[in-house]
Amino acid sequence: MKRLLPVLALLMTGAPAQAQMEDATITSLSADLASGRTSSEKAVRAYVKRIAAMDRKGPRLNAIIALNPHAIAQARALDAERRAGRVRGPLHGVPILLKDNIEAAGMPTTAGSLALARNDPGRDSPVAAALKAKGAIILGKTNLSEWANFRSERSMSGWSAVGGLTRNPYALDRTTCGSSSGSGAAVAARFAPAAIGSETNGSIICPASMMGLVGLKPSIGLIPRTHIVPISHSQDTAGPMARSVRDVAILLSALIASDPGDPATVNAMAHAGDYAAALNPAKIRGMRIGVLRGGAQPELLARYEHALAVLKGLGAQLVEVKKPPMEGMSAASYDVLQYEFKADLNAYLASTRADQVPTRTLDALIAFDAAHAATEMPLFGQDIFTLSQAKAGLDDPAYRAARDTSLRLAGKDGIDAMLTDNRVDLLVTISYGPAWLSDTVWGDQYEGPGGSTGPAAIAGYPHLTVPMGLVRGLPVGLSFIGAAYAEQRLLDAGLAYEQAAGISPRPDFRPTADTGPELEGMRP
Repeated sequence: MKRLLPVLALLMTGAPAQAQMEDATITSLSADLASGRTSSEKAVRAYVKRIAAMDRKGPRLNAIIALNPHAIAQARALDAERRAGRVRGPLHGVPILLKDNIEAAGMPTTAGSLALARNDPGRDSPVAAALKAKGAIILGKTNLSEWANFRSERSMSGWSAVGGLTRNPYALDRTTCGSSSGSGAAVAARFAPAAIGSETNGSIICPASMMGLVGLKPSIGLIPRTHIVPISHSQDTAGPMARSVRDVAILLSALIASDPGDPATVNAMAHAGDYAAALNPAKIRGMRIGVLRGGAQPELLARYEHALAVLKGLGAQLVEVKKPPMEGMSAASYDVLQYEFKADLNAYLASTRADQVPTRTLDALIAFDAAHAATEMPLFGQDIFTLSQAKAGLDDPAYRAARDTSLRLAGKDGIDAMLTDNRVDLLVTISYGPAWLSDTVWGDQYEGPGGSTGPAAIAGYPHLTVPMGLVRGLPVGLSFIGAAYAEQRLLDAGLAYEQAAGISPRPDFRPTADTGPELEGMRP
């Protein structure tokens, strides 16, 4: 044993062991890099090794579509910068994953579709450019629900023709939810400290909630959408997914930018700042928090009651809030998404290289899928594509009416009214229930609480989810929702809850979950 002690000491004072690297956050890895306990090159190699062992082998998560072939060289360059005394901030030399609808030069951006398999126009999206400018290493691209889950009403979350089915690391037969499925699974499985997802309605919040992560859907207009494969300019946004509130705040701070290609971001820099440095969990004391109710599973409701007790114990004033009538909001929003998908996707495809992407319009994509039905449509069709193609242009009065209706019901008459009428600073609710079974026959078959994402997504308001615990071994999340640009307030409240609750779930890659009567509503 005495002969082993020097070896153990060397391991403790040298590069972190593999297990330590797996549990690294942006914050802890940044500290290790600053102290010299590890290097960016060692971190990249450790994550690549874990991905090789677990993504296509072992549990076969299928979370990663492609790795950056230049990641190690970039890590070496950033290590050299650090040795020379140039450190760009807390992201310097930290590996980050990108959802594969976000462009990064040198890697194809496929949106999960074979039609975009060679789509690499050699440009960085503003999101990728911002990360690189801050010293982050784009480790690779994550799998997603194909076309961000906007191809069929019978789709199965987490599946794409390019990447296959992403599996939930907490129970391999359960859904990863949303379209940022690979980003969520990869961070939960410790393939990187954090990832960037995107959301139109629930695609950051749902996978983060169901895989035990912190996820933030920011206000529309903070983060540029240029060179991100679109659904809707009214609702699309990129956003961070990580294992701590502080890490999410670090990424948000790095991504805020005004971009001439995205008119919604014209005032973004008015809201820029160091959200992580400004974090103040003590601000929750005296904060008035509106409580929204919903759901029926006893264990889930018990977790929620415990979370509310934690908030109350921190000094928050809890106010019961009744959700106002929102009939017609979802239907109007669905119309808006179809109109904007056709217009925005056609514009995106026109910006790609014709030699790489010969399908230049939505109509051509429909034909491509039909011609490649065996590989593109083995599980579900493209009915949403067809509905969207049938829509007129954005000058159609029906489109403008639908947008006005959905925005009013979600914003002025929805979240704004709940905040104002009840004199509360933010709203809290269950993010989603536990993950349902992945079903290759019927697709997503979710029943249970989960209406928290719609109003914030449609209004363009911020939404933060933080782990709330486990139900039968499956993660569930607690949502914090606020008015436009209330990110700092949500992050302060989320951090206070995170610190007090002390919940840090870790997946065990079980083949299936322990089910019981409380989860019967989740069965297909």
